[in-house]
Amino acid sequence: MKLSMPLISAVILSLALNCVANAQMAADIPSDQIFKQGNVAVSLDEALGGVTPGSIVVLGEQHGTLEQAAQQLYIIDNIKKKGMKVSVGMEFFDFTQQPLVDQWRAGQISEADFLNKIGWGKGFSFDAYRRQVTSVGPGEHLIALNAPRSLTGKVAKTGLGSLTDAEINLLPPNLQVGNAQYLKRFKEAIGHVTDPQKLENYFMAQSIWDDTMAYRAVDFITKNPQQVLVIIVGEFHVQYGGGLPDRIKARSRGRNLSTFSLVNLQDLNATEQEKAVKPSVEYGARADFVWTSRILSH
Repeated sequence: MKLSMPLISAVILSLALNCVANAQMAADIPSDQIFKQGNVAVSLDEALGGVTPGSIVVLGEQHGTLEQAAQQLYIIDNIKKKGMKVSVGMEFFDFTQQPLVDQWRAGQISEADFLNKIGWGKGFSFDAYRRQVTSVGPGEHLIALNAPRSLTGKVAKTGLGSLTDAEINLLPPNLQVGNAQYLKRFKEAIGHVTDPQKLENYFMAQSIWDDTMAYRAVDFITKNPQQVLVIIVGEFHVQYGGGLPDRIKARSRGRNLSTFSLVNLQDLNATEQEKAVKPSVEYGARADFVWTSRILSH
């Protein structure tokens, strides 16, 4: 069948428009780009421009991803290139495990023994964290920040009032629960929980994680003001400042704090990408800086 020139032109135009539309859908938010306050594209040097000795830098991640591990290491290395010592605080190690952390760093126990003794059963490989924690050099520290899981697990099941005196002593001084916006987002994240008491217990456990990490982080940097503390933590703790950043600010009284949300754009449509990166009408900016990626390692 012979096609007329107008029909051929229409087909070509349709194909061209489809290609443009597909290209726009695939590239709405660029990967490996840092956005300040979710709006302005900046370089890593610009994002780290305000980091000085005594600063705390919080990196919110999707756990176990090699792409975001590389971003974390790049941040650590670039702070060091500015001539500052960088200590690393980890959500995955609880503060009662600090002696084991120190023994491992000193070469007194093997990595396998260390992971066994701390009960590494996170559902993802330690490969995503080895380079960050072994980047800690002479005069720098690897800090176990979190509350013991036995403590938060008990609170999640039976509430704060069920703790023994010994367990209460593990809580940070002047423990505070997360704010109302944080609670709202927490409810949305675990929408399957409808029992009010269970929800209260779960949120108290979440708040203990945040406030314990904040207390330990501020205590460390107060004693080591010549260093920078980089914290690696799950991204929900960082989002919109409601969890860990709020508690650091409350406990540090004006200490320099920078937050990064490492955001995975993989499998998100254009609307979801924009929602993940751009400031929320209700909650504001997701973090001081959003660094995008497309996760391929899962």
